[in-house]
Amino acid sequence: MKQTSSYPLRMPMSLKNAVAEVSREEGTSINQFVIVAIAEKLAALRTERFFAERRGLADVDAAQRILFRDGGRPPDPEDRLPRVGESE
Repeated sequence: MKQTSSYPLRMPMSLKNAVAEVSREEGTSINQFVIVAIAEKLAALRTERFFAERRGLADVDAAQRILFRDGGRPPDPEDRLPRVGESE
C-alpha cells in the first residue's frame, strides 16, 4: 500500500476557484489536479536538470566531425525524407 501524507495547502481563492472549475470539467478532484500538477512540475525540473548535465558532457567538436565527415552511403529509399513540395 502506498503511503500518503496530508498537507494543509493555502492558495488564493481565485486560483482555487479556477482549479475547481477545471477539475469539475475534467471529471476529477481538486486533490488529483494538484497532485498531477506537482508531478508534472517535478518531472519538468528533473528533465531540465538531466539535459543540463548531459549538455556538460557533450563533445561538440566530435559531433561536428561525425556530421560533416566524408563517405558513408545514402539512406535506404524507405528512410528518405520527401523534399519540400514533393509528395510521397
